[in-house]
Amino acid sequence: MARRDLFTSGLEMERSEQISRKEAMRESAERISLNKRIHEHEEHFKRMNEDSLMHAPEFVIKPRSHTVWEKQCVRLHCTVSGWPDPRVVWYKNNVAIDPLANPGKYKLESRYSVHSLEINRCDFDDTAQYRVSAMNSKGELSAFASVVVKRFKGEIDESLPSPRQGPVSEYGITFQTHIVDKFGVSFGREGETMSLGCTVIIYPALHRYQPEVQWYRDDVLLSPSKWFHMHWSGDRATLTLTHLNKEDEGLYTLRVITKSGYETYSAYVFVRDADAEVEGAPGAPLDVRCLDANKDYIIVTWKQPAVDGGNSILGYFVDRCEVGTTHWIQCNDTPVKFARFPVTGLVEGRSYIFRVRAVNKSGMSRPSRVSEPVAAMDPADRARMRGTSAPWTGQIIVTEEEPAEGIVPGRPRELQVTEATKNYVVLSWKPPGEKGLEGVMYYVEKCVSGTDSWQRVNTEIPVKSPRFALFDLAEGKSYSFRVRCCNSAGVGEPSDPTEATTVGDKLDIPSAPGKVIPTRNTDTSVVVSWEASHDAKELIGYYIEASVEGSNVWEPCNNKPVNATRFICHGLMTGEKYMFRVRAVNAAGLSQFSPESEAVEVKAAIASPAPPYGITVLECVRDAMVLAWKQPTFIGGADITGYFVDYREVIDGVPGKWHEANIKAVSERAYRVSDLKENRKYQFQVRAANMAGVGIPSLPSNTFLCEEWTIAVPGPPHDLQIREVRSDSLVLLWKPPVYQGRDPVNGFYIDIKEADAPVEAWRGVNTKATEKAYIKIKNLKEGETYVFRVRAQNKAGVGQTSDETEPVPALTKPGSKEIVVDVDDDGVISLNFECCDLTPDSKFVWSKNYEEITDTSRLTVETKGNKSKAVFNSPGEEDIGIYSCLVTHTDGASSSYNLSEEELKKLLEISHDHKFPIIPLKSELAVELLEKGRVRFWLQAEKISANGKVDYVFNDNVLSQGEKYKMNFDKNTGVIEMIMESLTPADEGTFTFQLQDGKATNQSSLVLIGDVFKGLQKESEFQRKEWFRKQGPHFIEYLSYEVTPECCVVLKCKVGNMKKETSALWYKDGREIKADEHLGFTEGVLKLEIAQRDSPADTADFTGDLIWRRLKISKKDAGVYEVVLKDDRGKDTSTLNLTDQGFKDLMNEVFSFIANSSTPLKITSTDEGIRLYTFVSYYNDLLQVTWHHKDSAIAFSDRIKSGVVGEQLWLQITEPTEKDMGKYAIEFNDGKGGLRRTVELSGQAFDDAFAEFQRLKAAAVAERNRARVAGGLPDVVTIQEGKALNLTCNISGDPVPEVTWLKNDREITSDDHCILKFESGKFASFTITAVNTSDSGKYSILVKNKYGTESGDFTVSVFIPEEAGSKKK
Repeated sequence: MARRDLFTSGLEMERSEQISRKEAMRESAERISLNKRIHEHEEHFKRMNEDSLMHAPEFVIKPRSHTVWEKQCVRLHCTVSGWPDPRVVWYKNNVAIDPLANPGKYKLESRYSVHSLEINRCDFDDTAQYRVSAMNSKGELSAFASVVVKRFKGEIDESLPSPRQGPVSEYGITFQTHIVDKFGVSFGREGETMSLGCTVIIYPALHRYQPEVQWYRDDVLLSPSKWFHMHWSGDRATLTLTHLNKEDEGLYTLRVITKSGYETYSAYVFVRDADAEVEGAPGAPLDVRCLDANKDYIIVTWKQPAVDGGNSILGYFVDRCEVGTTHWIQCNDTPVKFARFPVTGLVEGRSYIFRVRAVNKSGMSRPSRVSEPVAAMDPADRARMRGTSAPWTGQIIVTEEEPAEGIVPGRPRELQVTEATKNYVVLSWKPPGEKGLEGVMYYVEKCVSGTDSWQRVNTEIPVKSPRFALFDLAEGKSYSFRVRCCNSAGVGEPSDPTEATTVGDKLDIPSAPGKVIPTRNTDTSVVVSWEASHDAKELIGYYIEASVEGSNVWEPCNNKPVNATRFICHGLMTGEKYMFRVRAVNAAGLSQFSPESEAVEVKAAIASPAPPYGITVLECVRDAMVLAWKQPTFIGGADITGYFVDYREVIDGVPGKWHEANIKAVSERAYRVSDLKENRKYQFQVRAANMAGVGIPSLPSNTFLCEEWTIAVPGPPHDLQIREVRSDSLVLLWKPPVYQGRDPVNGFYIDIKEADAPVEAWRGVNTKATEKAYIKIKNLKEGETYVFRVRAQNKAGVGQTSDETEPVPALTKPGSKEIVVDVDDDGVISLNFECCDLTPDSKFVWSKNYEEITDTSRLTVETKGNKSKAVFNSPGEEDIGIYSCLVTHTDGASSSYNLSEEELKKLLEISHDHKFPIIPLKSELAVELLEKGRVRFWLQAEKISANGKVDYVFNDNVLSQGEKYKMNFDKNTGVIEMIMESLTPADEGTFTFQLQDGKATNQSSLVLIGDVFKGLQKESEFQRKEWFRKQGPHFIEYLSYEVTPECCVVLKCKVGNMKKETSALWYKDGREIKADEHLGFTEGVLKLEIAQRDSPADTADFTGDLIWRRLKISKKDAGVYEVVLKDDRGKDTSTLNLTDQGFKDLMNEVFSFIANSSTPLKITSTDEGIRLYTFVSYYNDLLQVTWHHKDSAIAFSDRIKSGVVGEQLWLQITEPTEKDMGKYAIEFNDGKGGLRRTVELSGQAFDDAFAEFQRLKAAAVAERNRARVAGGLPDVVTIQEGKALNLTCNISGDPVPEVTWLKNDREITSDDHCILKFESGKFASFTITAVNTSDSGKYSILVKNKYGTESGDFTVSVFIPEEAGSKKK
């Protein structure tokens, strides 16, 4: 049944091949027809170039179709002739095959006109139609072949996804999968953790839909384990290698499977050795595995490391550890060189893990990654424990039961030596046919060849398994072996002996690989190919090493052996030259190194460019259309030499055949396609060409109608380019539209928007049209991605927009440089640009106003390494403009420099200074006075060498060192000086310092004539005298005055260089002021205080500092004050003139302190009116104040007066009225603007003050007019009886008061005895004509009017004369 299905599927494949051949024949016929038309079209060209050798490509042998099984390799090959040599490109379903995009999948070769495509490990995706295209300048020809990949039915590898032929629609949905943000070639070190991740975009995005994500290493499906952690976040697949080991090195592939197919991405991971614990120790072994596990031993295998530490590896130690413990036991006492070792001494049924260590003379390596656990038991027992059973066959077989009694087992069968090394020999055999009821065990015997002496090897413990490893055999000797079976019944007969086996390694170390050929791949990798080792047995793989040419230091390119004879070495330095060598490895060891390859420079390989894109129409007439397109995103590592345009007519939506529009490549990205038919529709495709050949064509353009444009506005600008991208700016270039419209183009508008913004976000960059075909766009937001477009305008209006640019992020790329302007020592002006990302094919392209400079008469370009210099031959106004430099084959490295008129003028000045250099000066020639009045002429040069010279010139005469002139030149600091002791009238003139340092010169002059010279001479003499003055007692600070806050005036001076014998004498107006006592001092401050005192006397008081006090300051204190210091060393005098203006200034300062001490102006009321007043802490009669009312000085009168009472200054307003309301101020005059105190006498303040005035006034009137007893009455009157008493008193009051007399508080009236009178309203009299004793008593007069009452009291005492005498007695 399976064969029938297989035969049916084979017939179907043959039919598909026949159909493909028919299609190929049809295509071939069409090509022949097309070639005929091309031949006719090129007749004229052939006549002009009758080189018979030139002809179009022809297939001598065409590729044939193949049907292969999955995982097989297939090779398509063909032979092509043609001159020039055709460029051959292979296509899969019309998509160009790129070997770099699928490392290890495709291999392309071209030798001697034979071209081949090798497809490695075919899978279902490789089932396709393959096309090989050959092209040269004479034409293009293609051939086709089909590849069908088949698989046995029922033998599908479950680890691989089922194949899908084209997209499968699930529930009407076709998924599109894109893998972006991919991981690249990665490098790690043992022990580290590494994560590989890709972002997966699936369209349409369905909620909760999860694709199947698989990870492969070297085409082996990976499963989650302690070494691999896999994660899917919904849009990102991540594989984490938790603990890197060299086993993890390899090609990692991510495969994302959906209902519509799958997408894959692959990249290589390299793992380097961890740092050795001992310097010089080898790297750890790798890929430790367990083979042939049974009860008695387990064979452990491993792979040798690529790094031996600089010394040959002596061997390996194998360690074991029982699962569940951490105790490691070394299995071999001496190192084994063979990478395979049987471990014995195991406990049956227990599980073990193993590791291996390498050793050389420097020490032991780190241990390898441990093996997978393995149990020490026979395979049959292991299968029984896993629960496996034999399949049911539907038959029951009855066998005779073995006898119950013991039977001696028979001979073992088929004994053979399965493995033999110099350290051990492994035997295997089959159990005997007759082995009895009990279990069988075995004894192994050995015999040296040529003897008949058999020795039992395992004398103590029989072997349970039909395998055994023998150790301790003599190397080089030959042995024969035999085996006996035994059980409880006895020991059976021995087996047939083996043939003689010589102890030694049967497996030889492989021979060295053959010739190594490196080829360029990328700017960091090289493809290395080599010839395989001849007759190599059990080859594990190859190690590749690389060395920088001339260094003789070799580094491993891979740390895990590769099985192929081709490997891509990554991680190389761009631009360096490398040599490579290879060695093979098997279990026996590593081979010798291959011969070293030739040195190859690491740089990107040249390939044909990718297809252009973005085809648009710039102009259309009746029979022609002008096309434009964008440069390919990948140019193949070489400059594009031109473009080829094809067109085809589209009729009723059905495209026709392609026709060539141009035979000769066009260099511009715009081309006029002629010979079209009006009102017909056409599609176009473009191919780019470089030195590697012609690339694949672009996708067909949109369908365009060929009809003449008649619009008045211009067509779209084209060929938009972006340069000089920075974080906040970039430069946009474009070409004017081909179609001008009705009128010529007179300007351009530029639009901008964020890349992800909607169409409505387009906004203009410039509000006024620019006439230039370039613009610098500023004020960009760092990190934002933008797109741009351009519109042209003429008189009719603004035309169509150009295609928008590709999105560009506003970011300054790392290492970006700017053009630097430089002026060298010879005055040559140049523009310099440096590029750090230079590639071998890069070129510096200089432009002026963004047009490439081809005329070298104005500018000479010099390029060396990664630096380029544009030198101005004769800079002038013609050179003004924007200069830019673009570096090709880089990621847009470019910069510009705006040479404006001002900048050019500045550079020309610098150039002149460099051509005619001058010694720069930090300071020009200057003069200063030193101590003792010496004169110093000096200047400082900014930089001068040790060979510098100076000439000192005075009035054109060179001066020389002498008593009068002292010269000094400090070449370290550049200070040049000349010192003169003094100036005389003969020194009036011009002083010049002339400098020379090589060809650089400079001079500086100083003119000292007229008043300038006289002033300097006078100052010099003064400084000289000052110096001599300061040799004795002198004034540090001359006499001055100070006014204290208490308004005391202090005269003071600071003196220095004093001693006990120094005297200090004070004078005023030439009169010495005598001191009460003499106070000696060495240094200090002399003070004179003018203070207020009660008595006017002149005194002098010394209290530590020399102080003289005087009474209250007045005009008497004006005068000339003088202090004289003198001793045996000399004398010094200080004078202070306090007369006229000096005294006025002093008093003004006193007045200032008085004014500042004044209190705020206040309001009070009196019985006469309102009074304004302020207090000062000290008042001086010389103080001048001015009173103001409403900012006008008050004219004083009898009603408004001012005055001073003590420390109070007042203004009295008598009988105030409303006119007196307003702002009042008192101004203290201190000669500096004065000080004002103000108060507002209005509103409530005036009302309150006026009311108080009225109250006080009324009280005063009442007090003044009330009844009063003015006087005249005594307190006591003593009178003799019979005498007359007459008392009179004055009475006042208005109105005239009423008078009442009282005696003993009782009113009395006038009668003959007591006469009471009140005359003229002023005089009251009291008369008693003849007093008697009854008149004695207390008398009172009481006066009263409406303002008040007052009384006067007196006592009358009447005595009798006799009583008086008796009393005296």
